[in-house]
Amino acid sequence: MPRILYVLVLIGMLASCGGRERADLILHNGKIVTVDRRFTVAEAVAIRGERILAVGSTDTILKLAGEQTAQVDLGGKTVLPGLIDSHVHAPSAAMYEFDHTVPDMETIADVLAYIKSRAEALKPGQWIGVSQVFITRLKEQRYPTREELDRAAPRNPVAFRTGPDASLNSLALKLSGIDRNFQITDGKPGRVERDPKTGEPTGILRSCSRFIKDEPTGKKPTMEDRVQRLKALLTDYNSVGLTSIVDGDTSDEEVEEYRQLKERGELSCRTFMALSVDAQMPMDKIEARIREAAGSPLHQYDNMLWLRGVKSYLDGGMLTGSAFMRAPWGVSKVYSIDDPNYRGMLYIEPDKLYRIMKLALENELQFTAHSVGDGAVHAFVDAVDRIDKNDFETSGSRACITHCNFMSLEAINKMGELGVVANMQPAWLWLDGATLLKQFGPDRLEYFQPYRSLFQQRVIVGGGSDHMQKLGSLRSINPYNPFLGMWVAITRHSRWLDEPLRAEQAISREQAIRFYTSNNAYLTFEEKEKGSLEEGKLADLIVIDKDILTCAVDDIKEIRVERTYLGGRLIYSR
Repeated sequence: MPRILYVLVLIGMLASCGGRERADLILHNGKIVTVDRRFTVAEAVAIRGERILAVGSTDTILKLAGEQTAQVDLGGKTVLPGLIDSHVHAPSAAMYEFDHTVPDMETIADVLAYIKSRAEALKPGQWIGVSQVFITRLKEQRYPTREELDRAAPRNPVAFRTGPDASLNSLALKLSGIDRNFQITDGKPGRVERDPKTGEPTGILRSCSRFIKDEPTGKKPTMEDRVQRLKALLTDYNSVGLTSIVDGDTSDEEVEEYRQLKERGELSCRTFMALSVDAQMPMDKIEARIREAAGSPLHQYDNMLWLRGVKSYLDGGMLTGSAFMRAPWGVSKVYSIDDPNYRGMLYIEPDKLYRIMKLALENELQFTAHSVGDGAVHAFVDAVDRIDKNDFETSGSRACITHCNFMSLEAINKMGELGVVANMQPAWLWLDGATLLKQFGPDRLEYFQPYRSLFQQRVIVGGGSDHMQKLGSLRSINPYNPFLGMWVAITRHSRWLDEPLRAEQAISREQAIRFYTSNNAYLTFEEKEKGSLEEGKLADLIVIDKDILTCAVDDIKEIRVERTYLGGRLIYSR
């Protein structure tokens, strides 16, 4: 129910019962962190139906109790609004270990041991795939070589994939037809790394994994398998305080998974979807895809499931060595870069980006693009600026940059002027900062995940995880525990480093909480519906085991959720 309609109904109900509406549920004697505009802290909250009836002192709120009101004495515990993750890939993450459990891999030896175990489990000639074991997170900080992959699985083709890039063994290259004479002729982005002496492929493919002729192995899931595993993952999201998510790149099949869960009444996270749009398609097909999204019944607002965005890829990744940078990456053993002028991969040329973005925005679809490098961020902002100057005002469109790890003060200021928003992933700073510092040095990291600068320039930025694989908030790739994300944004700590990484970009506890609540609600056009605990808003809230405002800073990452409520309904209890 839209908030204004709820208020009108509430006024009518108050009048019909002598001015005192009774709550269905009251949580009292606690520390209610409302995250309203003034960041008010109250003692109690009253809920009627799926919305908040009132927030205030315990004495005041208890006066709203009736004979049927359930009451919970919080015993001083802290309550936050339900947390929101601004970027996940939940359906695919839920299926990652459907066939078999995949161990954690922290070294090249771990990777090779896993590949060897798969070679022993599979028949000769069957493909072995390793996905999203990022080289920045391996202690050796490099790709496994073609020769190492050959030794681990001499009779099986192996594809070690990291996002848009991959490292292949000799048999995988042969079966894919990639040899010294291979050329990319389809007009799409891509680069095959070659030995400078022999001209032979090294096995490293950048942004051209489409040429890998691999074949799936393992069990084939049914739609019901997919729906049930998605349900289980969303339940785990609830256990760490998540009541809303943004699915950042949703396929048609994945839209159907969410739809089925909602239809069954089993969708436990409010979900904002950005439909996947392949920007490499011809423009007429892109237009048809965008109009299909705009015409979907799910494009009509529903606070549980809303198709309101489209997503494309503007550049490669910082974890793989293909993010598009304003200055060259530099020759690198970490990323296997030999070309001193290499700047990464830009996937959409400026005029096409402008046309795609304009079409999406004028069809009331938020446009977002994977944009990791500072070169890609500037390309995105330039496209918004072109629309704003030549076509229509963009501030209400909330065009959204996904990731934007590398930025500049110029880009940040322009984002503030144009109303461009962003979703970012603090856990990457924790996991990948040491490798990035080794690659780029401190100066080029001045505006790496620059949270304080973004807040100072009033750019609305929301926190997320980019969760891709595995169930488990800390074992997953990437970790989706929002309290870890808050702690990283507050401390700027990065594993394997002794000092914070660009400590001047740290933010306060209040800002970190907004990062996962009210800011993310704004990113999805729902700031009047959720993101704070205020009268008339959806009663999404969590009870946590520590006072996040006063506990030791390092305890923030250890916070546990005791209860999670969605629309006033208890959906998780520890």
